[in-house]
Amino acid sequence: GGARDDTGDLKGAEPSFTASGARDTGDLKGAEPSFTSVVGAQPRSGGARDDTGDLKGAEPSFTSNRVAVIDCGTNSIRLLVMSQDVDGRLVEHDRRLELVRLGQGVDATGEFHPDALARTFAACERFAVVIADQKCDRVRFVATSAARDARNREAFFGGVRERLGVEVEVIEGEEEARLSFHGALAGVAVSEEPVLVIDIGGGSTEHIVGSASGRIDHAISLDVGSVRIRERYLLSDPPTDAEITAARTFVGSLLDASGVDFASIRTFIGVAGTVTSLSAIHQELAVYDRAVVHGSVLTVGEVHALAVRLLASTAADVEATTCLPLKRAEVICAGALIADEIARRVDVPMIISESDILDGMAMELLAP
Repeated sequence: GGARDDTGDLKGAEPSFTASGARDTGDLKGAEPSFTSVVGAQPRSGGARDDTGDLKGAEPSFTSNRVAVIDCGTNSIRLLVMSQDVDGRLVEHDRRLELVRLGQGVDATGEFHPDALARTFAACERFAVVIADQKCDRVRFVATSAARDARNREAFFGGVRERLGVEVEVIEGEEEARLSFHGALAGVAVSEEPVLVIDIGGGSTEHIVGSASGRIDHAISLDVGSVRIRERYLLSDPPTDAEITAARTFVGSLLDASGVDFASIRTFIGVAGTVTSLSAIHQELAVYDRAVVHGSVLTVGEVHALAVRLLASTAADVEATTCLPLKRAEVICAGALIADEIARRVDVPMIISESDILDGMAMELLAP
């Protein structure tokens, strides 16, 4: 792997903004390195995973070996290790994330930057150790928006294959949406329909409308994400009013042409790093806590206030005053803008779920 940029800047990227500040480890400040889930690196003494993501009950007896699933997006790469007990309940053993920004500059150049590949491969090497220690017998590696866009993706595929011994699956937006929807529903109780699940990533945002039973009625992946919008529109630090207006206009036009009937939505669920970060900031968490974030709710007004605040702040200020690491702080203003544009169209509170595409992938591998 390669060394991280000690300044936290986007080396080789197009945007003019350069955030300075503390060394970015890629982890959430105050948390254990490559933070694990509420379960920790090893399972608690108890078994089944409840809807908060915690483990409860007695020591499980497993009917299947452990599986490992990896989701590599534009901004982060994440690992989940899961198994199933004799009653068919899911047991989470390890969950971790590293901010590698694989999509650095891809929107402008159409290629993976060497530094981004080096950071991603270094994370893969660390994940390989975890997978071996956990004795996983099946591994699935999924790549999303950035890998769909990059011309030199064969270099990425080869590097992952060399370090993990697994082929990269580049999934289309519709498959990403389906997995995110099923993963989100596994962690949130739904009482009213229709349900909208959004996954704001670094390069794209998935919108999935369906029922509480898991039926999907409409799914679309839009090329708006926190890294893409930051690099294309929000070049200043903090962004200027003109940049914000241009970004809102672009995002809004795609949302309005998406075919999603936002006004009909009765349950609104947000998954992945942008919305979980917004919840952590809103709750003023000094240390990121998945258990506190999962199931929290942000009103339309709260999402808007967060967007206004973050768009008026430098990346260094966000990094200094929240639990976000610098690489997340650099792009959270763009993610907040996207969330704000969606929330005001839905006009119901957003439930935050820590259960997402990783959970959907693991459940599929463990299905009989």
